[in-house]
Amino acid sequence: MIALPEGNERLKSRMEQPRIGLSIRPGTTTLTPVGGSLVMFHAGWRDLHSNVCPFQLPMMPSCGMAVNPIMIQRLLLSVCLLVAGGTAAADAADSATKRFPQPSTVDQMHTDVGAIDRDRILKAATAATALPPITITTHHAALSEGGPNDYYSNGDYWWPDPAKTDGLPYLRRDGQTNPGNFHHHRLALRGLRDAVAALGAAFKITGDDRYAGKAAELLRVFFLDPATRMNPNLQYAQAIPGVSPGRGVGIIDTLHLIEVPVAIEAMRSSPAFPAATRNGLQHWFREYTEWILTSKNGRDEAAATNNHAVAFWLQVAVFAEFTGDGARLAGCRRQFKEVFVPKQMAADGSFPQELERTKPYGYSIFQLDNMVTLCQVLSTPEDNLWNFQLPDGRGIRNAVAYLYPFLADKSKWPLKPDVQAWEGWPARQSSLLFAGLAFDEPRYLELWQKLPSDPADEEVRRNIAITQPLLWLDLLSAASS
Repeated sequence: MIALPEGNERLKSRMEQPRIGLSIRPGTTTLTPVGGSLVMFHAGWRDLHSNVCPFQLPMMPSCGMAVNPIMIQRLLLSVCLLVAGGTAAADAADSATKRFPQPSTVDQMHTDVGAIDRDRILKAATAATALPPITITTHHAALSEGGPNDYYSNGDYWWPDPAKTDGLPYLRRDGQTNPGNFHHHRLALRGLRDAVAALGAAFKITGDDRYAGKAAELLRVFFLDPATRMNPNLQYAQAIPGVSPGRGVGIIDTLHLIEVPVAIEAMRSSPAFPAATRNGLQHWFREYTEWILTSKNGRDEAAATNNHAVAFWLQVAVFAEFTGDGARLAGCRRQFKEVFVPKQMAADGSFPQELERTKPYGYSIFQLDNMVTLCQVLSTPEDNLWNFQLPDGRGIRNAVAYLYPFLADKSKWPLKPDVQAWEGWPARQSSLLFAGLAFDEPRYLELWQKLPSDPADEEVRRNIAITQPLLWLDLLSAASS
């Protein structure tokens, strides 16, 4: 029994709360119900040399306990400092604890995401270690009005006018992606995301610094080195030849970057990932967030009434979390509660704007994934978006419940098949994993495990923002670091 100094009644009270026991096994990130509460942790830390750590932690009274290495280290440090006579460390630990997403319990459930994905993670990470530097400057966009460091892409559904010699201006065919569009910068961005996410996940399950070192190298080239960096704006994204040099809808192209800050945080403890590199990356994402929130293109996209706005604010949320911008995180929560649920969601949990498209099935999946990820990123014990409901009952629980039967059995989908990529959906959607844990719903988790993790269809891959869900299970706010 630890003897506490006089004047530490607050910590005494915390230590008298119910306890949960942890059995820590190296090299895994496990979600396991222990004593009625789901425990989430990652093991394999360099400073733990035994295979079992029987340490007990106070249970969070509001919604169970989310445990990860940084949380444990901070709480242990708080105890040590308090024994020496201080209370400030306990206050800091409390503040940090509130920034972790809190999973609920799943009775008799043991979902070891690290074990499930281990082979695919290590395969992808091994391939990533052999990659040459990735940069958009490798590919010149002849139609771009920007410079070599400016990202450029074309609108997906725009095609040359067959009646015109030069094909200008392009014409729109909803739901039909033009394979002849300039796509090299998109592929470079996604390739960078795929590699860094795999390297981050591999470091998380192995602790091997080689993965972190390679990720730092790739990130420096893509974001920081003056000659090869991508400028922090999307002024020329989703341009339409003969119509527009770049549009607000193009900001959805960087949705794939949301996994980069999460991977960076997973690797920040590695000596192979320099603090200067992380600081430089925070600066880049801070600049980019400022641009999308203040530019005309950004303001246009933020005000969209469909999936584009959700994807926009999900980016703001993740980037603000990474850069420690609490005010913008609060703004994202308001957007979810005051705009997305009341104005985009129907009473049955569907999203009517997505159902009106020529690819309603794929768009509904895309929208749900991003809405659920907003809950995963933004929820706190004080403001839990998982439990948020309008007076008429609309909330994220309804949205997942609406789509789940059609993910489990696509033949039940009540609308016509999508005009493109119908056979490629569904994949292993992150919404099933995150919602399954939040709502204690084994059906969602079981379906998540059964669906294909790496879809082959290019259109499907283009519409999946999260490739390594392991990275998202114990998000940590940069502000509390």
